[in-house]
Order: sequence, then C-alpha cells, then structure tokens
Amino acid sequence: MFQALSQKFEKILKNLRGHGVLTEQNIAEALKEVRLALLEADVNFKIVKNFVDRVREKAVGQEVLKSLTPGHQVVKVVWEELRDLMGQGQAGISLSSVPPTVIMMVGLQGAGKTTTCGKLARLFKQQGRRVLLVAADPRRPAAGDQLASLGAALDVAVHRADRVDASSTDVVRICQDGTERGRDQGYDVVILDTGGRLHIDDTLMDELVEVKRAVGPQEVLLVADAMTGQDAVTMAERFDQLVGLTGVILTKVEGDARGGAVLSIRAATGKPIKFLGVGEKPEALEVFHPDRMASRILGMGDVLSLIEKAQDAYSQEQAEAIQKTLTSKTLTLEDFRDQIGQVNRMGSMDQLLGMLPGGQRLKEMAAGGLPEKEIKRVVAMIDSMTPRERRDHTIINGNRKKRIARGSGTDVQDVNRLIKQYLAARKMMKALTAGGGRRQLAQALRSF
Repeated sequence: MFQALSQKFEKILKNLRGHGVLTEQNIAEALKEVRLALLEADVNFKIVKNFVDRVREKAVGQEVLKSLTPGHQVVKVVWEELRDLMGQGQAGISLSSVPPTVIMMVGLQGAGKTTTCGKLARLFKQQGRRVLLVAADPRRPAAGDQLASLGAALDVAVHRADRVDASSTDVVRICQDGTERGRDQGYDVVILDTGGRLHIDDTLMDELVEVKRAVGPQEVLLVADAMTGQDAVTMAERFDQLVGLTGVILTKVEGDARGGAVLSIRAATGKPIKFLGVGEKPEALEVFHPDRMASRILGMGDVLSLIEKAQDAYSQEQAEAIQKTLTSKTLTLEDFRDQIGQVNRMGSMDQLLGMLPGGQRLKEMAAGGLPEKEIKRVVAMIDSMTPRERRDHTIINGNRKKRIARGSGTDVQDVNRLIKQYLAARKMMKALTAGGGRRQLAQALRSF
C-alpha cells in the first residue's frame, strides 16, 4: 500500500543523512518534498500542514542541528511524528469484565464487514474464547448465508433470526436476542454483523443508534475500505458523530491504496485504527501498531510483525520437525516444497519483503524474479515429480526432466534451475547445521 510513499520518503531521508551539516534551508527543502509526498498519498491537506509544521519545529531546534548526526536526528523526528499521527500505541479490544464482550460492526456496503467479522471470530477463538456471530443484516438476502458459511468453516456458532422483515425493530430485536443468547449460553464474545449503509442515510443510521442503545456494546468498530482514501475519513467522521465509534478496521490494505486513510483517519476522528485487513483469507488480519507502520513507511522494516507471522504459521511441533529434518542433513525436494507452503501461509512475498529493513529495494531487485508467479512454478514442478524423484533428485535424468516440464507447463531449463536452487539451499542448510550454526538454528526454531 505504501510502496510509492516509502520510495519517496527513503529518497528524501537518504539525502538528509548524506549532509554532514544541516541548515534550516536543507530542512525546508526536504519538508517541501515530504509535503508533496503526503499529498500525493491522499492525506488530508490540513493534516499534512500540521504534520510538516510539527516536524519543522522539532527539526530546526539546536538539539538537532548541533548534534553529531543531524540527518539521523531528523529521521527520528519524522518517525516519531508519523507514529503519533497514526496513534502512539497499539489499541486493543476492550473486553468486558462480565462476559460477553459485545462488538458492534458498522460500515458501508462492500467494505468487507462480514468477512472481517469472520476474521475477528478466528482471532478470538485462537485466544481460547468462545465466540458467537450474530447475522443482523436482514436486507441483504445472502448476508446471513455468508456469515453462516464463515462460521461453519471456523467452527464458530452463528445466531440467525427465524423470521425477519425489513423493519428497524427486527434488526434491534435480532441484536438483543443474539446478545441474550451469548449471555445465557456462556459465550465470551458476541460480534454483531449489522447491515451496510450509507452515512448519508439518516433512517438507517438511526437504526444503528437504536441498536447501540438497546445492546450497549463495549466496542463499535467501523469497517472501512482503505482504497477510498480521504472519503474513508469523511465517512468515519459521520459514523462517529451519529453512532459513536471506539475504533476502525481498515480493509483491502494489501491493494494499491495510496495510504491516505491510514495516515489521516486517526488525526481526523481521534479514533484508533485497531486492525488491518490484508487479504481475503480468515487469517489475513493484522493488529495495527502505529510505531511499526511508521518504520515500514520509512523503509526501516517491521521485523517484530514478521516474527509474529512466523509464530502463527509454525507450531512448536512443526518447528521441532523442521529442526530434525535440517540437522539430519536430509532436506528433500518434498521438504523444500513444504517450506515454500509454510512461507506462503505467512502472507504474500510482497508483504514479507515489506517487513524487512530495506524491503523496498529488495522488491525492486526481485521484480520479475522470485515472488508469487515463480513460487507457483516451483511448486508445480515439484508436484509433477514422482514421490521417489522428490525424495532422491539424483535419479532425475534428461527424460524425467522433460516429463516434469510437460506436467508443470515449464521448460527443461526451469527444471534444471529448480534443482540448482534446491542444491544451493541444501548446501546452505548443511553449513548452518554444522557446529555452532546447528545450536543457533535449534535455538531460533525453539524460540518460535
């Protein structure tokens, strides 16, 4: 999402760090470029003006200009202001001391609200909590079916009304009944999937007010499409005025949105961003950390989030099995394929590279190279091998290579390249698992 903005920030800050001595003029020129970069990212112009003014005030102080590394000090100031712009700390879900915790989801149609309800349910279930989803959107015929399907896939209970018409009374009744069921049956969390509505539709907005008054939820979360830019901010302000929000979940962040909503919504509404939807899969929901996002934007990476993704993708048993495979020096093509699958569970290669320091440069180096399409080709080639070939690459002769290439829609040269990559990976693993490297690898795997 922040690819274009990150490229510009990296260039601006690299130029600043390159100066041995900074003057107010150097900083003024850099801030002019920062202003343009933020405006091009669709950040509200008032927010941009305030941001730039705050950075200028801190950056031209004697403490920065007279320091040994003024360029690095300015980078620190920019990072701190970006973090504060998006909210200083991570804002979690407020859990009720007396279960159930009721979470009311609101937003426009098509923002991904029902899918996000499923993602939240999965997150709470992973934490060991009993979750009840409530289908409170009677106007969209498929809404209840969609939520029921998500619930079945996640093994989460779904509350649906027996008889529903299009009156607001029924929506309030559904939410009350669902909350009562959650309380009576000992659920820890009840998630209300209300219907999508336009923020300019007073009748439907009044319905949300009635639901909130009747149920008294601990959280009212707005699900907003990050692709809508500043419109998401305007919509959030309206929902907050009428219903009273406690937080925001931004969806479709993995797309080519310019980032204006993420950078503007906290400053404009005062409501924290709590989660980011980064894909369609149930696990594609990230807790929002302002400090980590500021680091990503400035090209510093986000290693902590990468570690958390690895912990989510690998269980303790899997980590131990990998350790055993690697230390026994018997890494096969089958293991090679399985590890690619595990990496894919952590997210797209584009997302993972973005979490590494200098990730933007890595993306540029990899353009047209290894990411998604190439990974799929590698998996297709390994799947086209027989089990014996996957376990023993030495039996793969010329005729076998031709068969594998035909079966995977690739060329013999691609098969040769795969085997070369596999042998290089195995050699590297052999070196890692020798002596002290083996101990370090074992410790790293156990830390997962």
